[in-house]
Amino acid sequence: MIHQPNFNRRDTLLALASSASMLLPNSVFAQDKFPSKPISLIAPWPAGGSSDGVMRAFGEALGRALGGATVIVLNKPGVGGTLGAEAMVNAKPDGYTLTQLPLGVYRIPHMQKTGYDPIKDLTYIACLTGYTFIIAASMSAPFKTLKEMVEWARANPKKLNYGHTGTGTTPHLAFEEFARKAGFTAQDIPYKGTADLLPALLGGHIPVMSGTTETVPLAKEGKLRLLATLGRTRNKAFPDVPTAKENGWDTVNESPFGIGGPKGMSPQLTKQLHDALKKTLDDPKVLDALDKFYQPVIYMDSEQYSRYATNTFAQEKLTVERLGLAK
Repeated sequence: MIHQPNFNRRDTLLALASSASMLLPNSVFAQDKFPSKPISLIAPWPAGGSSDGVMRAFGEALGRALGGATVIVLNKPGVGGTLGAEAMVNAKPDGYTLTQLPLGVYRIPHMQKTGYDPIKDLTYIACLTGYTFIIAASMSAPFKTLKEMVEWARANPKKLNYGHTGTGTTPHLAFEEFARKAGFTAQDIPYKGTADLLPALLGGHIPVMSGTTETVPLAKEGKLRLLATLGRTRNKAFPDVPTAKENGWDTVNESPFGIGGPKGMSPQLTKQLHDALKKTLDDPKVLDALDKFYQPVIYMDSEQYSRYATNTFAQEKLTVERLGLAK
């Protein structure tokens, strides 16, 4: 007599589920594990500049904070640092494509047509640091101080050429706003990034540049002059350099930036990336990079960063309109 196994309904269902799981590919179960492949982090500037150096430090630290993930930094310079944001429009919201979000992301859409909306098309993950803006002069320039530069520019209308890191970037508009308040006109010359701009200044092709603190080491070597910073207060890293405001012109420009991704990222994924990015701010190599380029830690969580983006987008519209640069 043949005895049949006595399976009840529960045992049958468990057996079927177990058998089915053995037939499923491992990739089905790996989908919940992040990251399972390299992450692309866009730095919307040329390789070799301060922004590139800082982003590479953040990329390496992010990989460590995510348990040894590979983070590949991709340089996409041009259009005032907005090409990273534009790349998010067609990227999957899976956390594998991220970008730096400089201030130009909120400004350029008010100046020209862009392929993205900074409020609707991005997920704001974490703000991490920010730039200190400076005005620097070549050693061959016919002036040695900010006031001398203004006097020379007033005496030579439209003959002062100055370089910056792209039309619509903060260095560009900050200098234009300063010139307006100081009562002179100048000819701007845009470059793709600091890596292209600095050789032009050092070679005497332009007498002045408006940029960030990558100029400081060269100033300490006596290769160029720092005329002023554009922050609210003097930078503690070079306390002898006055602000434009101290010189009598109320020009203040500060620029936090962080990391974002495409719209539609899940709250769980956003939190995982936020927590890892926050952890990078304790990484010694990141702190060394920030110190090297005189950038402070400016942290905002995802909610704070989103509010900052909304407010800044509205403020930049007013700035662009005031300077007559609105599209």
